[in-house]
Amino acid sequence: MYFPTTRVLTLLELLQVHDRISGQELARRLEVSERSVRNYVAQLQDLGIPVSSDRGRYGGYRLRPGFKLPPLMFTADEAAALTLGLLASRTTGLTTATPAAEGALAKLVRVLPDATRQQIQSLHETLVIDSAPAYPSPVGGVVQVISQATQRRQRVSISYQAADGTPSERVFDPYGVVYHSGRWYTVGHCHLRGEVRMFRLDRVRGAELQENAFHSPAGFDILGYVNAQISSMSRRWSVEVLLHTSIAAARCTISPAMAHLEETAAGVVLRCSVDCLDWMAYILVGLGCDLEVLQPPELRTALRQLATRIATLIEPPPG
Repeated sequence: MYFPTTRVLTLLELLQVHDRISGQELARRLEVSERSVRNYVAQLQDLGIPVSSDRGRYGGYRLRPGFKLPPLMFTADEAAALTLGLLASRTTGLTTATPAAEGALAKLVRVLPDATRQQIQSLHETLVIDSAPAYPSPVGGVVQVISQATQRRQRVSISYQAADGTPSERVFDPYGVVYHSGRWYTVGHCHLRGEVRMFRLDRVRGAELQENAFHSPAGFDILGYVNAQISSMSRRWSVEVLLHTSIAAARCTISPAMAHLEETAAGVVLRCSVDCLDWMAYILVGLGCDLEVLQPPELRTALRQLATRIATLIEPPPG
């Protein structure tokens, strides 16, 4: 159970790490209403903690500049949440440096009370996380530099190595960082190409902040852009299939990174690029809806061969 007192303390922690944070954002993070946020702020003020509020479009809550509190103790639930996050990030490759996760976990265990420490150590020693091996992680510091540049709207210079090994030096305006299916990506305006581009951060060999500022486009959907780029990557076969289902049903089973879906009067058109038509046939059969292959013709052959294999499994040939 998540008690109101815990929310008040969490709100205080958020105020200590943000210069200013809106009531709407606090409500979202605490999973409460903005009215509850105002009540929690009032409780902090009653305790003598100098929380001030600013009205208006860019308003929010903040602590008085220079006000600091001594470190707060972690509850058992908070310590468990931190441990799970560190273990998961280390195993899945979400963290960019395994020693950093190990060091943070060691420090966490060292400062906890004995009873909580024993609970966390048992979790650490017994938890097994089943996950696919992670892809190569970015060079140390790259994610931090790109993230900082995104927050400050500050250009960076990057040393990039393409898939074929070709190196290049680029000036880049990063719009954000995305962790997607085991890989790190950044999207922004590349001054070398003069257009919006996506880069894999494990191919960035170095990144440095520049003094120049930039303006990112309002409402840019960075995750949508990454999904669209991944689904449209050039592969051996360009696939186009008409699905006789609704767009909502199709989106429940088809990832945006796998294929682009377009709703039409005849149904939902699926477009993607793949290297293996046998794999695509397996995916289409698993959708469980009627469909029509528009291209390539070879996909129809792959579906027939899959149907034959399935029929053979159901009714093996005599003898």
